[in-house]
Amino acid sequence: MTSSEPWTRATADRYDAEEAEASSAAVLGPALDFLAELAGDGRALEFAIGTGRVGVPLRERGVPVVGIELSEHMAAVLRRKIAEDALPVAIGDMATTVVPGGFTLVYLVYNTITNLLTQDEQVACFRNAARHLEPGGRFVIELGVPPLRLLPPGQVAVPFDVSGQHLGFDTFDLVEQMLVSHHFTRDGDDGRYRRENSRHRYAWPAELDLMARIAGLEPERRVADWDGSPFTQDSTKHVSVWRKPA
Repeated sequence: MTSSEPWTRATADRYDAEEAEASSAAVLGPALDFLAELAGDGRALEFAIGTGRVGVPLRERGVPVVGIELSEHMAAVLRRKIAEDALPVAIGDMATTVVPGGFTLVYLVYNTITNLLTQDEQVACFRNAARHLEPGGRFVIELGVPPLRLLPPGQVAVPFDVSGQHLGFDTFDLVEQMLVSHHFTRDGDDGRYRRENSRHRYAWPAELDLMARIAGLEPERRVADWDGSPFTQDSTKHVSVWRKPA
């Protein structure tokens, strides 16, 4: 049983509208270029494929894509966009669910590995990626760098979005390496806000490298974003690539 918290029907139904900017060509294009190049002539497996924000356009580029998704509601939204025979999706958690065949690419985007709330499950996710990869295949993760440098002594909250439509901030438990992401989203014009929150286990890049080593994967590349910009001590996110030895 995974510790991930499945998305509800209501959240799934509004997900694409709320993530419209992240689905734009300007944002998504570099990610698709990056992933398509790594997939090559092989198949790609997306862990936590959601509504298909990445998987559907990657399939449209000619890369055969298979997905694993915990939330049946998110998968149902994806299914409105593309048929099962064109993009199969297995309902299950990304740490243990196995799908048939081998892949040249397994990828996990948009901070989603943090939905696994224990270190053991995150390690199992790496092992599951390695299980599906063909020799020489790659596992890719997109993940934010924990913004703990922004926390002065005694403070536990960091805002990440402040606008007229949305207020977002994370609160941190530094002992348990957990954060809760809080969202206050304005609904309509009557001034009311919808409140939501989600729990995550944050992880450092070096910790992910150790998880990869446990799974038998080797570090190949780490950049600050899908455009290949260098990863530095000031980077707020990273895209990391590990390779299964041939």
